[in-house]
Amino acid sequence: MKKFKVGLMTMSDGRIYLHNLQRNMNMQYQNEIAQRLVSTGLVEVIQYDEPINSNTQAREAALMMKENGVEMTIFNYAIWCYPQYTAVAANFAPGPYLLFCNIHPSECGMVGMMAASGTLDQLEKVHERVWGSIGENEVLDRVMSYIKSACSINRLRGTTYGNFGGRPMGMYTTVASLSQWQKMFGIDVEDIEQYEIMKYGNQVEQEKVTRARQWLEDKVGNIAYNDSNFTPEKLETQIRSYYALRKIIDDRGLDFIGIKAHGDLTDWYVTMDLAEAFLNDPYDWDGPHDPIVAATESDMDGALTMQILKNITGMPVLFADVRHYEKSVDCWFFGNSGTHATYYAGASMDPEINLKNVSLLPESKDYPAGGGSVHHFAAPGKVTMARLARKGEEYYLTIVPGEIVQFDQDKMKELGNMATPAWPIAFTKIQATAAEFLEKYPCNHIHGVYGDYVRELEMVAKILGIKVQVLDGRK
Repeated sequence: MKKFKVGLMTMSDGRIYLHNLQRNMNMQYQNEIAQRLVSTGLVEVIQYDEPINSNTQAREAALMMKENGVEMTIFNYAIWCYPQYTAVAANFAPGPYLLFCNIHPSECGMVGMMAASGTLDQLEKVHERVWGSIGENEVLDRVMSYIKSACSINRLRGTTYGNFGGRPMGMYTTVASLSQWQKMFGIDVEDIEQYEIMKYGNQVEQEKVTRARQWLEDKVGNIAYNDSNFTPEKLETQIRSYYALRKIIDDRGLDFIGIKAHGDLTDWYVTMDLAEAFLNDPYDWDGPHDPIVAATESDMDGALTMQILKNITGMPVLFADVRHYEKSVDCWFFGNSGTHATYYAGASMDPEINLKNVSLLPESKDYPAGGGSVHHFAAPGKVTMARLARKGEEYYLTIVPGEIVQFDQDKMKELGNMATPAWPIAFTKIQATAAEFLEKYPCNHIHGVYGDYVRELEMVAKILGIKVQVLDGRK
C-alpha cells in the first residue's frame, strides 16, 4: 500500500525571546514524532524545519504542506503557543488535522493544544486531539488510527467509481446519489454498459486465457467441471470477463467498481464470480496486484464502504449477504455468490496457500448462464464488519465487530448445505445479539476486513460528520 503522506509542523510562542529559548526542545519533540511515524513503515512525513512563531511563517509552512501533497496535517504543541498560528495554517494545510501535545507539566503543551483546539472548533475545522508521549505504543496507535482514517477519506477525492449495468433486482440500497457522492466524498461515477465486458473479453488472446485456466487447474483445490453449465469453456469465458474488466478499468481510469450481473449476464452470458473474486484479491494468475474493490450487484454504498476499508488497511475486503443466523452454533452465515476474494480462504498473500482451500463449483440454478462459483469457508480471525447507509438523505455508519470461525470440515459442509452449497461462506460470531443486529443493521449486504478497526471507522464517521452505531452488544 502507498504510504500515508503526513504533514508535521510545531507551533511556538509569539514572543521571540521565549521562542528562541525553547526552539531546540520544540524541534526535539517534532523529530521524535517524525521518527516514530516513519518507523511504522506506513508513513512518509513532510516536516517544516522550524517552530512557527508568526502568521507569515504559519502560512509558509502550511503552503509547503499543500505543495508537497500531504494527505493530512499534524499540529504539534510542546509549549504554550499562540492559537492564531494554528488558525492561519488551517487555511492552507490539508486537513483533517491531528493536534498532538506532550503532557510534561512544566512545558504547557497541553495548554497550547487546548487553546488551538478551541480555535478550530470555532472555525468548524475537523480535528482530533491526542496527548502523551509518542514513545508509548498506545499513544502511537491513537495517532496512527487517525492518520489512517483521515487519509482513507482524502484518498476518495478525485476517484471514479465504475458502475456496470445499474440497479440490480430492484434494490434501493445499492443506488446512491451522484451529486451527494461528489459533494461528500469527491467521487465521480461512470456508468458503463455490461456489453463492454463481453466485447473486450472476446478480444483477449486465447494463449492468455489458456494459461490462466491451466494455472487455476493447477492451484485450485477442486474444479468440479460438468458437461452442462460449468465446462472448461465456461471457465475460460469467466477468465475473459476478468481480463475485460481489467482493460476497462485501466482505459477509463476507474478506481473501484460494481457489476450488476444479475438478470442479464447471469442469464445469458456467464457469472462474474471469478472476475469479482480476483479483482478483490491481491494477486491473479499473472502475479501480485493491488486489490481492486469490486462489489457485486452494483452496490454503490457497499463498494464505497469497501473502498474506505481498503484505504485504511491496504488489504482485500469481504463482501457478503447477511444470509442466515444459525442458533445452534450462535453464528451468522455471511456469503454471496460473487465478490469473495480467494484471500479469505487462507488469509495469506500467497495464492497457493489460499487456493488449495478453494473449489470452483457449478453455479446454482438461479444463474442459468452458468460458470463456476468461487467456493470456500473463510479462514478464522477477528474481523471488523461495516456498512455505510442512508436514512432519508443522511448517511450513517454501522460497525460490527466480530470473529470469523471455522468448524470441522464435515460440520462446515453440513452448515453450508443449509444455504447455497456452491457459495462461499464466512461463519461469523458477532458481539451483538441476533435481535439487536436484525433490528439495527441497515441492509442485506455486509463488508469487512480482518483485524480491529473500530476506532478507525469511528474516526471516519467523525471526519465525515455522520452518525455512527457500533453493534457490540453494549447498550
